[in-house]
Amino acid sequence: MRTERLLTRMERVFERLDREPERPAHIDVPVMSRHRVVLFLATLAFYAAIVWAVVITSWLVRLDWQVMFFRPYQQWPEIHAFLDYYVVLGQRGPTAVMVSAWLGWRSWRQHTLRPLLALGVSLLLLNITVGAAKIGMGRLGPHYATSIGSNEMWLGGDIFPSGHTANAVVTWGILAYLASTPAARRWLSALSAVTSLGVGLTTVYLGTHWLSDVVLGWAAGLLILLALPWFEPLIARAEARILSLRDTWLARPGTATAPAAAPIGASALRTPTHESAGGQDPSIAARSARPPLHRASGPHTTRSERIPVTPAGSRRPPHSDRMPRGTTSARPVPGG
Repeated sequence: MRTERLLTRMERVFERLDREPERPAHIDVPVMSRHRVVLFLATLAFYAAIVWAVVITSWLVRLDWQVMFFRPYQQWPEIHAFLDYYVVLGQRGPTAVMVSAWLGWRSWRQHTLRPLLALGVSLLLLNITVGAAKIGMGRLGPHYATSIGSNEMWLGGDIFPSGHTANAVVTWGILAYLASTPAARRWLSALSAVTSLGVGLTTVYLGTHWLSDVVLGWAAGLLILLALPWFEPLIARAEARILSLRDTWLARPGTATAPAAAPIGASALRTPTHESAGGQDPSIAARSARPPLHRASGPHTTRSERIPVTPAGSRRPPHSDRMPRGTTSARPVPGG
């Protein structure tokens, strides 16, 4: 009885990838719906409230100082080594490389530049908005605080809002934004929320950020993800422009592909219908017009009668005493 071989897990993955269409017929592009607009405005109001609470040195600033004096890194030193590596998930360079590698493979697989362009737009918005807020408010971090109980604003710092937290929200949240199915979007949204929450709390544990920095960083990253649908027409135009430039470059004379060569023996497969006006096949006429080949004069010797010639460039010395093949030579008779 013949049984089929069971596929391994890796073979099933590649088999599924081979069945994936090259370019989805209908790409689910998020639109700026009323629900999203309401969330964007609510997040923006929350952002402004956090900034105002820090500026007026409210209870939020007192909570920042209480957490700083608690020194979580001294309370739980056993997890310090692990969190030193975990906080890398919020650094812009490593996370951008990891996510762009995945989105680049997806762009190549689906023949669309939208994933990479969406990532580029989100990171550009992140650098502009968060960077401007950091420089504009100039808050000092816990390690550089000058006065106990103060908000440490406009003193030349650059930690408010938290860049690690905002970057984690945007970089991992873009995967949920570009998800193909609603189920994948829900799972990736939950995963990115947990990851960014952990990165933010890790910076508080290490003492590099105030708690209010982390809260504002969450709001800043969420604002960028909620505002991305406004930039979808720009992303579509940029993709069309890039593909048009690519087609123009490939159409240049220097990059044009060479015409396929005619198959060998095509002239031999011609039928008598392709005859010239004179009633003769052009290939036959061309062969008949060639000059005849003449052999060298003189008798033709057999291979056994030819004298061996040392080829040019050979290291073997010439043997003048070598006899041609086919001839007999006198050999001494054993014994006398």
